[in-house]
Amino acid sequence: MFRKKINFSLEPELLDEISRTGKLLSFRQGETIVQNEKYVRTIPLILKGTVKVLRVDENGSELFLYYLKDGQSCAVSLSSCLANKPSNIKAVAEEETELIAVSSENTSKWFGRFSSWRDFVLLTLNERFEELIKTIDNIAFLKTDERLVKLLSAKSAAFQTTTIRITHQQIADELASSREVISRLLKQLEQKGLVKLSRNKIKLFFPV
Repeated sequence: MFRKKINFSLEPELLDEISRTGKLLSFRQGETIVQNEKYVRTIPLILKGTVKVLRVDENGSELFLYYLKDGQSCAVSLSSCLANKPSNIKAVAEEETELIAVSSENTSKWFGRFSSWRDFVLLTLNERFEELIKTIDNIAFLKTDERLVKLLSAKSAAFQTTTIRITHQQIADELASSREVISRLLKQLEQKGLVKLSRNKIKLFFPV
């Protein structure tokens, strides 16, 4: 039904199965796609939009991990699905997002039937693993101001714009910091001519 929307490099037979059995879903900005500590019953295949993946601790604090764009899927959802374990991440639509939700039962069957699906799953796991390593390195080895610049760069690249609409509190939440610290660091960046601050908006003047 919506096969022409599927922008994944998969075998024609598999694309037909995804089109036949998958469910086309749309999410508005800010809507949660994958819930933390919930069993994953479907796997999201992103067709359009940007999805933010976060780690949530026992106190409800969130830490930004990585972005998902069209043609990608969530590695944690895939691994949780294959292992039949609750998700340990939260995925939120950063903008209007369209995806195909495929059942966990089918994803397990396809892993044995289609080589392109195995390749896609393994590549997804590897790519997200590398991004997680970068996130761990950032937390372990970078100061908060350096992490802030990297986060702004990631957002700029994800949305392909140098103007980011976000509050200081949202940045603080994603970096597991405080609004006061982030506001101070942003002001320092502005004084250096690297950003321009306005209400709920940041203009970047550094390479991303």
